[in-house]
Amino acid sequence: MLTAQTSLQESIDDEEKETESEEGLLEERRRQITSYYSFYLYDTSRCLQQEADSDDGSPATAETLSLEDFSLPEYALGCYYCLFQQEKTDSNSHHPEYVICFLGGSEKGLELFRLELDKYTEGLKNKVDPEICNLESCIKPYLHSWFEDCVLPIQRTVQLFQEQLAFLLHAALSYTPVEVKESDDRTKKDVDRFLSAASLLGLVQEGTMTSLCMAMTEEQHKSVIINCSGPVPQFYNAGRNKFCEDWMQAFLNCAERGNPFLFRQKLESFKLKATQDMNNLKRFIRQAEMSHYALFKCYMFLKNCGNGDVLLKIVKVEYAEMPEADNVVKVLEEFMYEEAALPPVS
Repeated sequence: MLTAQTSLQESIDDEEKETESEEGLLEERRRQITSYYSFYLYDTSRCLQQEADSDDGSPATAETLSLEDFSLPEYALGCYYCLFQQEKTDSNSHHPEYVICFLGGSEKGLELFRLELDKYTEGLKNKVDPEICNLESCIKPYLHSWFEDCVLPIQRTVQLFQEQLAFLLHAALSYTPVEVKESDDRTKKDVDRFLSAASLLGLVQEGTMTSLCMAMTEEQHKSVIINCSGPVPQFYNAGRNKFCEDWMQAFLNCAERGNPFLFRQKLESFKLKATQDMNNLKRFIRQAEMSHYALFKCYMFLKNCGNGDVLLKIVKVEYAEMPEADNVVKVLEEFMYEEAALPPVS
């Protein structure tokens, strides 16, 4: 009898632990998608006048234009804020300054999306008029959507494409143009934002990226087409390799957590690994200019890294004006095709 009671109690304990675990996971997810915004008018001319009229010289407070009703939770939130002013069309005209503030995610989470948030704030400049006449009709809806538009696109893209995400990762690394057909505007924007976040822009020499973009744009037959008319998106002219397939699986593992910030962290790790491999290849190529053994090391590295087709494409563009390095790249390219080490295009 005691044994039965013990087993029953253990079962109850396990169920309670499972329930607590599920509740903890739901609470964690709720925290990660909690978001707020505030928008303030900071009129410097008014502040100067008030300071002149004030006996104690205390600064004037900013005027709140739009603020979501919220009480700050007990846990910490990430904070992004920016002071901006519309571009002056008349040197004599006065334009007030504005302060925008976004709260959400973890303390360091929003730092991962600084570029997206900067761009989003820049877009607000075109919507703000000096009289703030469009506050309800335009500005508030725009501010209310900041988390959806800046933080969630990567997560939505992963959830939409699942195993096909490897095609998008490959297109982002190789700067292959992508065209989305038969889809709503949000999906098209999500794909564009994902490709922008996954590209090596800023990590690879600007001239190389420009040349690579031009080369891939000129080869229109290599543009990736995504048809979203059916229940499952269909890819055409898309490439994938082992490197992108491995990282695709890492993204799908993140999907189980439901944390949108983990996707961005994983994306930064993906780009870092691709950049490290590219730098290693460049080092091997420089050595291979004077050593056949180093040339063999280059070949083995390209064959085993899983991303040889993309890396070859990048160094081929970068070394086009460097005869010795270009010759090494051509030899490597021949070896890779002869050994069928380059992945086919679907």
